[in-house]
Amino acid sequence: MKTTIELPEDIFLKAKMMAAERRTTLKEIMVQALKMFTSTPTEADDRKRKATLKRLLKAMQASNTRPMVPMKREEIYDR
Repeated sequence: MKTTIELPEDIFLKAKMMAAERRTTLKEIMVQALKMFTSTPTEADDRKRKATLKRLLKAMQASNTRPMVPMKREEIYDR
């Protein structure tokens, strides 16, 4: 479908440069951008994303970390 839209000049120039860098057309850049903007993640995608994040956070946690426990003065100076 053909349509006419008005874009701010700076956004138009950025999109045009991106198209040239990727050796594609401005139309293709616009189609990709609109697809990304209009797509909504499904519940499965959301669960997958959460599981990945949980796994990454667990992997980033140091193995020698323990919850801090207040020490008594004698315990500090005994060490």
